Amino acid sequence: MPMKPYAMIPIVECGEPLVPIPPHVFSLVEPHPYMKLAAPYGRRSPFFVRAGILEALMKAQDYLQAQQPGWQIRIFDAYRPIEVQKFMVEHAFAQLLQHRNLQNEGLSERERQALWQEVYRFWAMPSTDPSTPPPHSTGSAVDITLVDEHNQPVDMGSPIDELSARSFPHYFASDSPHVPEWQVSAEKSFIFHRRRILLNQIMSKVGFRRHPQEWWHFSCGDQMWAWLMNKERMETMLVARYGSA
Repeated sequence: MPMKPYAMIPIVECGEPLVPIPPHVFSLVEPHPYMKLAAPYGRRSPFFVRAGILEALMKAQDYLQAQQPGWQIRIFDAYRPIEVQKFMVEHAFAQLLQHRNLQNEGLSERERQALWQEVYRFWAMPSTDPSTPPPHSTGSAVDITLVDEHNQPVDMGSPIDELSARSFPHYFASDSPHVPEWQVSAEKSFIFHRRRILLNQIMSKVGFRRHPQEWWHFSCGDQMWAWLMNKERMETMLVARYGSA
């Protein structure tokens, strides 16, 4: 598979520790969806992030509640050991085969590679190379959504981890070419898009940057973040401060 463009960003590890995400402050998805699948976390928890990331998340939640009193950030996933990344990438490939009613053994190499490209469009490679860690293995990336004042999930138009165009952040924008492919009213499309904008606004305000193809994935301080920031700023080239944790 071709290397992701952000993988070329240098890493200067800052040494910040992983810290637990407090369940009394944020809404956590429990039981954790990957642990339910028997992903190999061992003694580690998915609800850990670097200390600076937790501080930024708390500020983002303050901004959210200023606009939507009682709402919370819901943490779907955060820290992900490389072993778990590998497990989930293989699971995503198996799901794609099942969805397409395909058998791995019956695929040509070309067909198999095309499917893997679809998987890696959303999932990072489970690289063990310290210069190219998967974003979640750094403890600086989070997959999040929102819950309302009753702790009920806010409908964002598509579920987290869906391997489809609906995952693209601007899928429901009025000028999106994809919307007619799904039976969604103009009113609902508008609501979904506004909610994705809100999520992006509160996270961007505290320094996070959103994955270009996933409305739910945000990071700060990793290679993807530095790559996105460099595209915005151009005048100063940033490096990543978080490597594998």
